[in-house]
Amino acid sequence: MAKNVEQTLILFKPDALQRALVGEILTRFEKVGLRIVGTKMLAPSREHYNAHYEDIGKLKTRAGDQIFAITLDMMEKGPVIAMVLEGIEAASLVRKLVGATEPKSAAPGTIRGDYSHMSYGYADDEGKGIPNLIHASGDAEEAKQEIAHWFSTDELYDYEAIHEKFTR
Repeated sequence: MAKNVEQTLILFKPDALQRALVGEILTRFEKVGLRIVGTKMLAPSREHYNAHYEDIGKLKTRAGDQIFAITLDMMEKGPVIAMVLEGIEAASLVRKLVGATEPKSAAPGTIRGDYSHMSYGYADDEGKGIPNLIHASGDAEEAKQEIAHWFSTDELYDYEAIHEKFTR
């Protein structure tokens, strides 16, 4: 892989699948020149989510037991689509496209800004998780850990995409 070309993990959360937004969201990533190098649909165990959100992401450490439990409960409401995207500085590019974690704070034009709107305050008052459609790795280092957690090396593919002469 060339310098600055990296891989990052995204998860289409249960609310993205249930709202039938996967294709529309995926198109945004492809249009900026990211290519899909791995994808699968699955319904992970709570232990798998625990490893993802705490062992790697430190959610319980940062936000506490209640937010952690609510997040895992929400993730277990249906299957997810796990995907590895590759491109120049992919982790930061995907984070920019996805927008702020709190949908209410996400800028218009971002995925969360365009397709979700809930605030932390409302979610807290209702005792529910924030349906924000997608998980995106926080940075390139976190992406490496998450990809290794969700995919084996034989599930990731290398191929040439026609658009790469314009995007790399």
